Amino acid sequence: MSRYRPPAPKKSAYLTKEGADKLLAELKYLWKEKRPAVTQTVSDAAKQGDRSENAEYIYGKKQLREIDRRVRYLEKRLDHCTVVDRAPNDVSRIFFGAWVTLEHEDGKLETFRIVGPDELDHHSDYISIDSPVAKALLKKEEGDEVTIRRAEGEKLYYIDSVEYRAL
Repeated sequence: MSRYRPPAPKKSAYLTKEGADKLLAELKYLWKEKRPAVTQTVSDAAKQGDRSENAEYIYGKKQLREIDRRVRYLEKRLDHCTVVDRAPNDVSRIFFGAWVTLEHEDGKLETFRIVGPDELDHHSDYISIDSPVAKALLKKEEGDEVTIRRAEGEKLYYIDSVEYRAL
C-alpha cells in the first residue's frame, strides 16, 4: 500500500475584497501577535533546562512550525490571488462575487454568494467558485433553469435573482 497522495486540484486565484481583508488580518495577527507570544513561551521553557522532556518547549516548537507554515501559505496565496472589488460589466449574469437566489422544485428559496475557496470558513452562505454548483451557475442569468448534480442526485433549480451587493 502506497502513501502517495495525488496533489490537490488547483484552487481558483480569486478573492473578494472582504476575503482578502480577512486573510491579511489573519496574517498580521499570526506574525505580529501570536508568533512573538509563542516564541517567548518557547524561550522561557528553554531556560528551564532539559528540553527533551519539557512539554512546553516541545509543544511551543510545534506551534511555531504550524504558525510559520500558515504564514508562508497566506503570503504566497495573497501574492498569487486577484482581488475582485467591483461588479462585472453584465450584472444580469452570474459571475464571481454574485449573490444568487435559487428556487427549488418545491418552491423553497436558497441564497448564497460565489466566492474564492479561501473564504468559505467564515460564512455559511458562501460557496466556492470551484464547487460543482458554482460551475453549473456561472454565466447563467435570472429566469434560467439549471440542473445541478448534488450528493442526493440531480436537481432542477430556477434562478430567482442575481445581485452584486457592495463589492
